[in-house]
Amino acid sequence: MAPIDDGKAAHLKGMRIPSMLLPATDGTHVNLSEGGLTVVYAYPRTSPATGGAIEGWDSIPGARGCTPQSCAFRDHFAELRALGVEHVFGLSTQETEYQREAVERLHLPFSLLSDNFLSLAHALNLPVFEADGMTLLKRLTLIVANDKVEHVFYPVFPPDQNAADVIAWLSSQNS
Repeated sequence: MAPIDDGKAAHLKGMRIPSMLLPATDGTHVNLSEGGLTVVYAYPRTSPATGGAIEGWDSIPGARGCTPQSCAFRDHFAELRALGVEHVFGLSTQETEYQREAVERLHLPFSLLSDNFLSLAHALNLPVFEADGMTLLKRLTLIVANDKVEHVFYPVFPPDQNAADVIAWLSSQNS
């Protein structure tokens, strides 16, 4: 089910990313306000290969598709790098240990970041929703140049097309 644009990400373009450390699945901590061109795709949550989906998940607009979105960024990783992207990160409110399973299972060539304390979500006023007693990020993608949000994809649908949409936008900027 396609999500609608509720306007909750309209304020993000042009914002500065606050300096804060987020735990990454590679064991480091990442400060998104440092570094060059970065793609950060936020997603609600991944389910483990053994199941664990939330009841009613499929009826939440835009919730389904986290694994296909991650796989698309994996499959287009080289193209993104060729366009000057220095870093690609997935971002969710899930804990790092939980995210490591997804990185290994999906063979992701980049880290997933945990905002399980909602520090970045609150600092940027990212769109969120509640499901099964959890606060989850709505699906969106930020293009960050140094410490500034240059472009926002929101809502993201279908999720597996998001990486190609990012590539098209980056290509149009390089023309």
